Amino acid sequence: MTPGQQVIKIVNDELTALMGQKNEELRISGPSPIPIMLIGLQGSGKTTSAGKLAQMLRTSKGRKPYLVPADVYRPAAIDQLQKIGNELNIKVFPSHPKMDPVEICNQARERAGQENCDTLIIDTAGRLHLDDTLMDELKRIKKAVSPSDILLVADAMTGQDAVNIAKSFDSALDLGGILLTKMDGDARGGAALSIKAVTGKPIKFLGIGEKLSDIEAFHPERMASRILGMGDVLTLIEKTQAVVDEEKAREIEEKLRKNQFTLEDFRDQMVQIRKMGSLSDIIGMIPGLGNLKQVKNMQVDDHELVRTEAIINSMTRQERYQPNILNGSRRKRIARGSGTTVQDVNRLLKNYGQVMKMVKKINKGGMRSLRNIMPF
Repeated sequence: MTPGQQVIKIVNDELTALMGQKNEELRISGPSPIPIMLIGLQGSGKTTSAGKLAQMLRTSKGRKPYLVPADVYRPAAIDQLQKIGNELNIKVFPSHPKMDPVEICNQARERAGQENCDTLIIDTAGRLHLDDTLMDELKRIKKAVSPSDILLVADAMTGQDAVNIAKSFDSALDLGGILLTKMDGDARGGAALSIKAVTGKPIKFLGIGEKLSDIEAFHPERMASRILGMGDVLTLIEKTQAVVDEEKAREIEEKLRKNQFTLEDFRDQMVQIRKMGSLSDIIGMIPGLGNLKQVKNMQVDDHELVRTEAIINSMTRQERYQPNILNGSRRKRIARGSGTTVQDVNRLLKNYGQVMKMVKKINKGGMRSLRNIMPF
C-alpha cells in the first residue's frame, strides 16, 4: 500500500467511525400497529418519504404499513399521501383538514388494527421555520401514540441548516434517527457527517431520487467512500441484484459470447439500467470512474435511455434482429413512430454497432482486449 493509499484508508476509517460504524435499523417493537413518526420542515420531502418508507418496509421486511396523513394545515399533503397510497396499493387513513392531528393518529391506529396493518407511518405537519406551535403539536402526537421510532426527514442540500434543524428537533422530541433526502444531487454526504456528530443520532435512511423506490438504508462505510469520491460498489451490486434477473443475465451473456446480441436485447438492458436509478448516480458508484476527467465533462442525459427504448419499440421484429436492413425510409418511419429524429435513430444504431464491435474484440482477445479499449 502506497503512503497516499494509507492516508485515504485512515481518513476513510475515521469518517466511518464518525458516522456510526454500522447501519442502524429502524426500531420496530411493541404491540401492533407499531407507530413510526416522520417529522421535519416543509419542503424536506417528508410526505414522499412516508410513501418510500412504507414501500421499503413492505418489500424488505414483510410489514403491512398504513399511511397516516396528519398534516391538516396543508390539504395538498393529505391528497398527495392518498395518491402515493393508491400508487403503491397501501392503505391510507382518510384524514380531513378540520380534524385534530392527535385524533387522526388515534383513529388511524384503531382503523389500522381493523385492516390487519402492523405499522403506522405518520406524516406529521411541517413548517417553513421551527416554532413552538409545531413542537407542541408533535409532542402531543408523541405522547398519544408512543412511537417506536421518530425519524427526522432532513434535506441534505441545506447543509448547515439541516444540522441546526436536527439539533432543535432532537432536543424537543429525542429523535430515533434521520432520513436524509435529496442525496441524488451534488450533496456527497457532508450533512450526514455533521448531523451524526452534533446530535449523536444515527442516519438510518437516504432518499436518493424522486421514484418511490428511491430509498436505501444508510451504511456509514459506503457514505465514507462517497465523500472521498471512491464510489460505492456494494450499493451498486445491491441495486443490480434487485433489478437483474439472473437467468436472463446468463442468456444475455451467452448471446454476447455467440455475437447474437440483438437490438431487442439492447433495449432490455436499457430498461434494467433505468430501473437502477439515474446514470450519473450509477457512474458515481463505480470507483475511479466518477473522478475521470472524461466522465466529469460528460453530459449524462437520462432521457437518452427513454428515447432508445421508444426507437427500438418502433421497429419491427425483423428490424430489431437484422438492423442492417434499416435503410433511409425505414429510419424515417421509426423516427416518426417514436417521436424522435432520424439523427436520434442513427445515433442509436451507431452506439449499438460500437457495442457489437467491443463485444467481438473481447470475444477474440479476452480481458486484454477489454483493457485496451477502457479509458483507465
